[in-house]
Amino acid sequence: MPPARNSLSRMEHLAAILDLEKIEEDIYRGLSPDVGWQRIFGGLVISQSLVAANRTVVEDRYVHSLHGYFLRPGDPSVPILYEVDRIRDGSSFTTRRVVAIQHGKAIFSLSASFQVDEPGLEHQMEMPDVPLPEGLPDPERLYEQYLKDAPEHIKRFWMRERPFDIIPVSMEHYLSSEALPPRQSIWIKANGQVPDSRPFQSAFLGYLSDMTLLDTSLFPHGLSVFDRSIQGASLDHSMWFHHPDPLDDWLLYTTDSPFSGGARGLSRGSIFNRAGRLIASTAQEGLIRKRAND
Repeated sequence: MPPARNSLSRMEHLAAILDLEKIEEDIYRGLSPDVGWQRIFGGLVISQSLVAANRTVVEDRYVHSLHGYFLRPGDPSVPILYEVDRIRDGSSFTTRRVVAIQHGKAIFSLSASFQVDEPGLEHQMEMPDVPLPEGLPDPERLYEQYLKDAPEHIKRFWMRERPFDIIPVSMEHYLSSEALPPRQSIWIKANGQVPDSRPFQSAFLGYLSDMTLLDTSLFPHGLSVFDRSIQGASLDHSMWFHHPDPLDDWLLYTTDSPFSGGARGLSRGSIFNRAGRLIASTAQEGLIRKRAND
């Protein structure tokens, strides 16, 4: 069973690590929490890069898209330096480029575009019909039921403390080696009060958006991202922000994978609020290479 925790402190902790230190004009420093992993969580670098970009943008413009490349594994034992390049300030759009640096080398690059709010034509796809979080086992019972015989590294991933709670609609892919459809859905909810700030809320979405995408591309092959025979890593990441949301209730993150090949898997994601409004979309290509000794 996951350890007892002060849920508000976890959100406060995330807010603290997203509050980057300004070193010089357009240069910021961020820290990575020590959670016992060899690499920095990709969602953290995405969110901190977005925060750095946002610090250089006027207040009436909000991020509508970002595109990033993971260049090297991040080292959680040292700070990350973020350098912002002010590419363009137009009449309604602002463009920024951010490079995240450790040990003198780039580990991640981000391009982000910000826009003044304005009306326009609207449509969206429907939210998938999946069980509501209240109809699913709570996280503690779910992990206890499905992970009691799981390898230790899988248990540590699902049972570690996070600034949000996760309820997977299904955990079948962790218990089966059968080929499964390349689709999955998880419910996510902040386990503390999210600050009333659109830049922070966008960064929070960026933080959680790196979850489940790589995994979904492995389902048709009877594998999961925890399989020791797979060398897996995020290669790039894109995100589009459609509507602001206070993030004070459950969100549905649904993903699918239309293709894998060339040792890469492509996945797409949609983030809905409980009312069914599409608030963000994601896409990611990841490395899914079979290890040579397998």
